[in-house]
Amino acid sequence: MKIFDKIKKTIKEEKKEIKKPEVKKRIGNDKLNYKDAYRILVKPINTEKSTNLTALNQHVFEVTGNSNKIEIKKAIQAVYNVKPISVNIIKTKGKNVKHGKTKGKTKARKKAIITLKQGEKIENY
Repeated sequence: MKIFDKIKKTIKEEKKEIKKPEVKKRIGNDKLNYKDAYRILVKPINTEKSTNLTALNQHVFEVTGNSNKIEIKKAIQAVYNVKPISVNIIKTKGKNVKHGKTKGKTKARKKAIITLKQGEKIENY
């Protein structure tokens, strides 16, 4: 039965030699630069409806068309030093308009509604 003992020992040694692959950390920086944040945030929107939302700790911004919620959240953190709870996005299509005989189209916009914690503020003006 010594033959079986040798086989069992070699199998155990092979199992010990198997190592898990090392996980490499991301080299990039998760924080967004102050200058890059202004490429995402176009301007704050100050309308009657958006000023009513400030009572609910929600602020409205116009953002670039290709930005997503994660980028918008990082941009708000970089510029205003507050951490948003949630970011909601609204896309609006451009409308057809006429000025006399000429036809045109208004530009399409993308708005972001940022919700903050109770007590945090963003000073626009």
